[in-house]
Amino acid sequence: MSVQVAKAVTARAAVLREVRSPLILEQIEVGPPRDDEVLVRMAGVGVCHTDLACRDGFPVPRPIVLGHEGSGVVEAVGSQVRNVKPGDRVVLSFNSCEHCHSCGHDHPATCAQFLPFNFAGVRLTDGSTPLAQDGRPVHGMFFGQSSFATYAIARSVNTVKVGDDVPLELLGPLGCGIQTGAGAVLNSLQLRATDSLAIFGGGAVGLSALMAAVATGAKCILVVEPNPERRKLASALGATAVLDPRELADIVAAIKEASGGGVNYSLDCTGIPAVIGQAIASTIPGGTVGLIGVPPPEAAIPVTLLDLLIKGVILRPITEGDANPQTFIPKMIELHRQGRFPFDRLIQKFRFDQINEALHAAETGKVVKPVLVF
Repeated sequence: MSVQVAKAVTARAAVLREVRSPLILEQIEVGPPRDDEVLVRMAGVGVCHTDLACRDGFPVPRPIVLGHEGSGVVEAVGSQVRNVKPGDRVVLSFNSCEHCHSCGHDHPATCAQFLPFNFAGVRLTDGSTPLAQDGRPVHGMFFGQSSFATYAIARSVNTVKVGDDVPLELLGPLGCGIQTGAGAVLNSLQLRATDSLAIFGGGAVGLSALMAAVATGAKCILVVEPNPERRKLASALGATAVLDPRELADIVAAIKEASGGGVNYSLDCTGIPAVIGQAIASTIPGGTVGLIGVPPPEAAIPVTLLDLLIKGVILRPITEGDANPQTFIPKMIELHRQGRFPFDRLIQKFRFDQINEALHAAETGKVVKPVLVF
């Protein structure tokens, strides 16, 4: 039965009040959905390194409810929502304006207002937030969802209907981290079976890129990762070679040897300038280097303009896998259904009240993709 909401509902939420502090489980009120909004009862939510970055000082207003890899069941919808209805199972992804040049050309990942729509902590229309506590506002709308809570308000544009053949609580990471890695390979680089790829970093994003590359049939897929457990998992997921950068004196030479002279494409998931330099050096002339990892604000590309001019390597910054979630999330689920995209192998589940333990597991690399279940 659908639930029609005429007033706020009570939710349990993990609230960030101070930078670098644990999230605190508190009771909040979640307002009813406005015209283009959706109220979702959460089933699961992934932990992403962006959540950690915002906890540790990336500028977001506080108090705020983070969380942006949510999945759940629609409880109520606003008057203008047409793509979902109460009772639908959904995955929540990033927010976008729907009106700029990029959004109008089916490319919301480069929305002209990506930062304010996803990090401002308020509705951009009037500066309000759907979350409150004892009459005082709590910032929400983080990535258009703030899904570290038992209920979330999302927008129709970032709410994607899904089927019932995959456990709903596992699907949330398809909305950000897994989408970013898989989309980088399938959308941004458009890898083909005849291409070669080196992936620098074997976390959730890098391993998602690996699975997508395997799905294309590419015959040479290298993963550079210092964590032995992640190298083992990369091998199990189909990498043709895994390389430990701590053990190899010259990682670029090792990649060239393993790939027969260099790769067509490389993908940096670390944001570390020195590693980006290795990615560029490992790529053949005319190849493309995808840049996913978020670097320090002051970091610069570790090559000269003359280096790039001589080599002809294309640098390709990538946000959210250049994906339109409305079409790409169903595509990933279909690949999983075919047995070609086993993203569930990256996931370890935690209870919602273990949220700080899950954040720590992501931060230390103990778990590739923690998912909180409600």
